Amino acid sequence: MDKELSYGDDYKFIPATSIGSGVGVSVLPDLYCHTIQIVNICLVGNPESKEFVLIDAGMPGSSDEIISVTEERFGAGSRPKAIILTHGHFDHVGAIIELVNHWQIPVFAHEYELPYLTDKQSYPEPDPTVEGGMVAKMSPLFPNEPINLGANVEKLPPDGSVPYLPGFRWIHTPGHTPGHVSFFRENDRALIAGDAFINVKQDSLYKVITQEQGINGPPRYFTTDWQAAWASVKKLEALKPSVAVTGHGLPISGDQLTTGLKKLVNEFDRIAIPDHGKYIDGNLH
Repeated sequence: MDKELSYGDDYKFIPATSIGSGVGVSVLPDLYCHTIQIVNICLVGNPESKEFVLIDAGMPGSSDEIISVTEERFGAGSRPKAIILTHGHFDHVGAIIELVNHWQIPVFAHEYELPYLTDKQSYPEPDPTVEGGMVAKMSPLFPNEPINLGANVEKLPPDGSVPYLPGFRWIHTPGHTPGHVSFFRENDRALIAGDAFINVKQDSLYKVITQEQGINGPPRYFTTDWQAAWASVKKLEALKPSVAVTGHGLPISGDQLTTGLKKLVNEFDRIAIPDHGKYIDGNLH
């Protein structure tokens, strides 16, 4: 492994899984979503063209699975042009160093995420006190220290374009993390939302395991700015997406997406924001 590339000392395999693990869904001809344990990665690009990118990098220890899913879709020896991150939490960068070393490709993220990806700063500690179950209680076990991608990570272009993804633009959707981004394509209104909102109640272990659907706010135990998170959901709802791939849960489209997002925007304080927790601002209620 390249000397300058390193995970935090707390990096480890997390034994969490769901019935969706290992399952891939072709959402659109050029948008493929694959579940690694409890989190989604996306391959964006037409299999015929060989020009594609990987959005997010799965759970710790999942590089072999990601490489084999990629080669299955795009052919033996194929590699993405880049890895583009919605944000830098451990379950979205879990295999990134192995992938960067294997493919020798750049990584792009919002400039506000760079401190967490270049060994400068840890994310705030997860909050195990947020109500809603076992996953929140397990969250202190989750890796939280910064990783170091060194010069391999670059900031997304300030003009909103997405490298190697013509037609998509990145949208700053902070709240879950300071530099969280989502990706939107105007011509078919396809949205890759990351954890700005998700399609499973992530703090419920039962719902994570069964992948029971339901549009929800970002995972509670890692979200530190709920006002920003609410504003981000409003921003995405205003785009009227036709289909959305979220960081957790199944892809969602049509009326289910439209009504679910509208309800989340209107009732965010009730649906998404925990009743208590160390990151809850008293002014929210």
